[in-house]
Amino acid sequence: MGSNNWAVAPAKTKNGAAILANDPHLSLNLPSLWYAMQLSTPEFTVKGATLPGALGIISGFNENIAWGVTNATRDTRDWYSVQFKNEDRTEYLYNDRWIQSTLRIEEIKVKGQASFIDTVVYTHHGPVVFDRSFRGDRQDVNFALKWTAHLESNEQKTFLLLNKGKNHQDYLEALDHFTSPAQNFVFASRSGDIAMKVQGRFPLKWEGQGKYLMDGNNPAFEWQGFIPFDQNPATLNPERGFVSSANQHSTDSSYPYFMFDDSFEHYRNRRLNNVLRESENITVEDMKKLQFDQYHLHAAEALPVMLHLLDQSGGIDEFGEKGEAFLEELGQWNFNTFPNQKEPALFQTWWKHLYRKIWAKWENDSLSIVLPNKYQTVKLLNNEPENPLFDLPETDQIETAADLARLSFQEMVQEITAWQEEKGSYEWAAFKGTRIMHLVPNFESFSRRNIYTGGYSGILNATGERHGASWRYVVEMGDEITAFGIYPGGQSGNPGSRFYDNFIKIWANGDYVNFDLRKQEEPAEVLFRTKFTQ
Repeated sequence: MGSNNWAVAPAKTKNGAAILANDPHLSLNLPSLWYAMQLSTPEFTVKGATLPGALGIISGFNENIAWGVTNATRDTRDWYSVQFKNEDRTEYLYNDRWIQSTLRIEEIKVKGQASFIDTVVYTHHGPVVFDRSFRGDRQDVNFALKWTAHLESNEQKTFLLLNKGKNHQDYLEALDHFTSPAQNFVFASRSGDIAMKVQGRFPLKWEGQGKYLMDGNNPAFEWQGFIPFDQNPATLNPERGFVSSANQHSTDSSYPYFMFDDSFEHYRNRRLNNVLRESENITVEDMKKLQFDQYHLHAAEALPVMLHLLDQSGGIDEFGEKGEAFLEELGQWNFNTFPNQKEPALFQTWWKHLYRKIWAKWENDSLSIVLPNKYQTVKLLNNEPENPLFDLPETDQIETAADLARLSFQEMVQEITAWQEEKGSYEWAAFKGTRIMHLVPNFESFSRRNIYTGGYSGILNATGERHGASWRYVVEMGDEITAFGIYPGGQSGNPGSRFYDNFIKIWANGDYVNFDLRKQEEPAEVLFRTKFTQ
């Protein structure tokens, strides 16, 4: 799941104060996952977004520091093949010896029915997640899951300490209690410090370990311990004047530990860093606009290659007036994805068909296949258009990238034409169809469909059909702290309340509500108060 966060040093801001921004991207649901809260104590006041059941603010700020989180995108799970001695699964093979497994009885209560009793088998690797009782004809039966999230931890303490933190050292000490899921913690303070740390409990692995299923009998496949917290990637007050994360690689080749994941991001992070690198005299308004940035870097890099390949294939005469009109629109595109633009629908549809033409032959229902990502695919199209990978095995001729560009363009013309005939305009908001669904799938009337907004996956405003910024906030840590925040929902989980979804339109338009720290003697716009006494 994608997310963005960054902090800008005082030297790059107009008011000479550090600015921090955070927007975690999650599934769009109602009631909202987050809700806004200010906690005021005799010692400190903290404000931001929190989760039901949490004891404090998860992403927010107090009078001294601000912080935010994004997914660190690291492989902290491994699967081990387990050989049981017999059907009762009380013993399994490890290091060529039979050792005792642990059986735990789980009672799952079902309303109006007898409880469902399930026996979970535990090995020293972890629980056997898929076993003989799991539905479906699976190939991964009797595989144990080893995952850092199963280990002891105290993530709540991290946020309790951040809520009252005063400086960078407090931030570091708070993070020492956080293990899973690994996060990129951004930091800014009123004293002008900015920082980023990738925090989690990361296994020590030999290079390549965990990319594939491993033999649970062989001790050589065991984790060798964990990377020390003080050697997790981190930076404080870098010379470039900003820190940022957008689910990209957090280290370069000089990092001494093996680090792997197959879902690192390749576009949002480059757009974010380019804008921050080129910007000076940055304001809160600049950062709000950057969170809602609509520029489609993937399209900006891919479309010229696709158009060149299409031209090499012999043009589009056979596609008629529709094809010519679509091609003209694409040629004039500024690569933004505003809700009233049509070009994003043309590009995404063409790219979808082109990607499938290239890689569909490798898909296999009986195997789990990780296909090359968008960045790798564009690179292949541009650098090796004659590569045999582009050949379609079901035809007699040998296809090239130009042939696939032509075939996929034809499929795009057909799909968009059919859309027009059935639904009318293919403006981006209508075509994309962003929707915010109730957590209970059948509660359709409590959901909100056809949200008029732009953006898409791989864009800083990463609002797709069912996924996007679950919370946006920007704070300037000056003498007088200035903050703005918004999320796609409301403060109430009651569909009958006017506060159930009153933030959605504001969020969809890229606007915010004031999020300054409120003093207790300021009663304006207070909906209700809760006072805790001993």
